[in-house]
This record gives sequence, C-alpha cells and structure tokens, in this order.
Amino acid sequence: MAAELPGGRRRGDDAAVPTPAQLPIAQYVPDDAVLNLGWGYPNPALLPLPEWAAATGAALTRYGGLALAYGHNPGPGPLTDWLAERLGRIDGRAPAAAELFVTAGASHALDLTCTVLARPGDVVLVDSPTYHLALRVIADHRVEVVAAPADAAGIDPAGTAALLDRLRSQGRRVPLLYLVPTFGNPTGRSLPADRRAALVELAARTGLTVVEDDTYRELAFPPATAPPSLWSQAEPGAVVRIGSFAKSVAPGLRLGFLTGAPELTGTLAGRGVIDSGGGVNHTTALAMATFGGSGGYDRHLARVLAEYRAGRDALAGAVRESLPAVRFERPDGGWFLWLELPGWAPADRLAEAAHRHGVGFLAGARCYVTGEGTHRARLSYSHYEPAQLVEAATRLSAALADLRPADLGPTHRPAGPSD
Repeated sequence: MAAELPGGRRRGDDAAVPTPAQLPIAQYVPDDAVLNLGWGYPNPALLPLPEWAAATGAALTRYGGLALAYGHNPGPGPLTDWLAERLGRIDGRAPAAAELFVTAGASHALDLTCTVLARPGDVVLVDSPTYHLALRVIADHRVEVVAAPADAAGIDPAGTAALLDRLRSQGRRVPLLYLVPTFGNPTGRSLPADRRAALVELAARTGLTVVEDDTYRELAFPPATAPPSLWSQAEPGAVVRIGSFAKSVAPGLRLGFLTGAPELTGTLAGRGVIDSGGGVNHTTALAMATFGGSGGYDRHLARVLAEYRAGRDALAGAVRESLPAVRFERPDGGWFLWLELPGWAPADRLAEAAHRHGVGFLAGARCYVTGEGTHRARLSYSHYEPAQLVEAATRLSAALADLRPADLGPTHRPAGPSD
C-alpha cells in the first residue's frame, strides 16, 4: 500500500507528488523577470554535475563503508593531504597537516573561529566595506563590530594600529580583525603587498589575530595571479586563513577549510560537537579529495575561470558604455564590480527604480558597519551569461535615467577614471 502524504496524498500517486519546483530546496530561486546581480551565486550551467557524480561514485568505490562512516575529526586525510599540496603550489607556503581543519564552508570557519577566540563584549575589528553576511556571523557572538580605518587601497594598517591601541587603553578586549584581502567582496580589489606585510607585523606585535577570508584565491583571471596570503607570510598563530569550495566548485557542497596554528585546529577538533559528529561533511570531503586528485578540479577550474572572466568583461564593458556616470575599477579576479554612483543617485532610490526595470543589485551600505556606502552598489557577474549581463546593464542604465536631473544630460560623467 502506498505511503500516506500530508493532505491524503499517497506516495505512489505520481500526479499528487510535488515537483522540485514546488518544494523549498534552495536559498535563492531566480525570477525569470528580474536579472538580479545582487546575489553572489555561480552560474548553474557551470556547476560540475556529471563530474561531481563521478567523483562521489569513485570515492564510495575506493573507500567503501569508510566513506559513509563518522570521519576523522580535523577532516579526512585524503582531503587535507591534497589541500596541503595544492596550497603549497598556489600560495606562499604549504600548511602542515596539523595546521588544517575541514569546515562546512567559509561562514562555518568564521563562526568557529569567533566561538573559540572571541567572547561576548569583545570588540572585533573588520575591514569596511566587507562581506556583508560576515558582519552578521561575527555579530552573532555578541561582540561589538568596529570598522578599521581604510581608504581606496583597503585597510590602513597604521590607522588600525592606532585604533587598536586606543581601544585597549580603554580596557576593551580586541582579539580579532576580519578582512577579505584577495579579490575582495564587495570591492574586487586585493590588498597591496606593503599593507599585507604591515598587517602581519601588527598581528605579531600586538597579539591580534587576523582572520583572512581567502575565499576568492582560486578566481584569479590570467594573466593576473593571487598575491601570497597573509597566513603564508605570518608567524604561527597570527593569522587564521579561511578557504572554501563554494566559489570554485559549488556552494551546495558546504565544504571549506581553515589554516591556523595547531593549537587552534586542535581545539576545534576536540570540541564536543566535532567529536560527537566525527568531523565535518565527511563524505563530501572524500568526494572532493577524489575530484581534486583525479585532475577533475583543475579542469573544472580552468573552465569556470574562462567563463567568469568573460562575464566580468561583458558586464564591465556594458557598464562603461551604458552607465557613463558611474565609476568603477575592473577587478583581476573574484565575482564583483563595485560601483560608485553619482551624487544624485543614492543606491536605495536606484534600487527602487531598478526593480521597476527588472534588474537588481546589492546596495553598498549593507557592506559597511555604519552609515556609509549610500552611493555604492555591488554587481555580481557570476550568475548570468554575458548577453544577460549586458541586458542587465542596459536595464540599470534605464533605471539610472529615471533619477538623472534634467539639466545634466544623458552623458554626464564625474571626473576621474572608470575601468
């Protein structure tokens, strides 16, 4: 007899079973009427569906029941070994096994780091602007989030050192500084080498732990390359580096890692929730190790880099052509264009007009700690094909025209460079 479903339906009655489109499955389901560039999501056409299925099957065949067992607390050796070798090739140094901990993505790594190193009432410094949802992850720990001094090149180490001294002289505990220094979200820029060195020195001198969100390291568009991570240049314990496969493979894997001092990774591996569950996302981690070791990851990455670079070029060219009143710098990697809107077009008003024209973006104020970014907008080129990105820019241009004062004319451009 067919099993009963809610509402009197039966499992065997195909006509009564909801289709995937009717069930809540994903965080974001695109609206065909709106080209929404506000979401940092991969293009569904670039997700490695058959390759991942093959890697999962191969992992199950190779590891048998161990692939479905409780996993090794810090992460399965096949993945941490592959990660260490890869990071040694694409970054300044390879982590030792004891310096790696596998996580359920970058946000999980940030949450774990805050759990271990921060306490309620602490001050946590952040680059500003920065990844807007990281601000929420950090604030969930009942800390005070404070913007570190920054300018057009990114976080200012000297100003940050002065702020740190001032806060600590007031008796405040300041354990962490969070930033996305490589192809950053939302700006797309990378922190210059001299500032990286200065931040590493500041961390070593003051005991401040820098939390380096390195999510976009693999998304460098040739001939550009990602600069060495802060972690690779720092003394042990000064920097915790967060990585993820959400952007390079797929966010639904919920798989990432951190590199840190053995004292930190050991503490994480010994926490009750990890010991009880036997590591994080064990089966997916073994599939990722198989995907990486087979060469499938390298082939997939080469493909997506070509596509994301084409998307960047399409959107940057269309914004330059269709929105001459907007300023931006073309990034060398990552997923985002960071727009400076003209003074007569605050982002909140533009968002309303954009919605009427069937296009969306992330208002820049969400990427700041307080009261800034009212004339900033983040556009993602990761989710759509180049032709759709060009169309999105055309729609955004029409929305901006709705706000343009009549006496400026259609080709008004502020002084200064674009891309």
